[in-house]
Amino acid sequence: MTGRTGNFETGSLPHNKGKKMPYHPNSARTRFKKGQLPHNTKYLGHERVSKDGYVEISVDEENPHTGFERRYVLKHRHLWEKQNGPVPDGMFLKCLDGNKQNTDPSNWELLPRATLPYLNGHRGFDYEAAEPEVRPAIIAVAKLRHAVKAKAKGSAS
Repeated sequence: MTGRTGNFETGSLPHNKGKKMPYHPNSARTRFKKGQLPHNTKYLGHERVSKDGYVEISVDEENPHTGFERRYVLKHRHLWEKQNGPVPDGMFLKCLDGNKQNTDPSNWELLPRATLPYLNGHRGFDYEAAEPEVRPAIIAVAKLRHAVKAKAKGSAS
């Protein structure tokens, strides 16, 4: 009713512009000191677990999305690429023992993406739900089915 909105008008200056903050010992005690970092600072090499259960590690690469000097990458993929080179297009890494937090490169196998339907329960086999003794057979069947499909596709053209 009075016309006041509670907002600052465009171009108006705050009443404390240019004034120093008053000194009070209780507030000074809790302020950051020069060079001090917060208690939750994450350094290069820091590891965390993603929502999907994979271990992520902070590496010294520029983040393409934010421009920050470090970024998080999947640790198993990072270690596998260090040992074996980059993962080719159309391929993915599959955890052999079902423990996504086991980042040892020998626990991960490079497979074609086209085998995913055979491993995720789409085509009769569910790799994650299977017993550990049966898992190598499921991967072998998925590879075989993929090879048969690729051969049939190659001979049809």
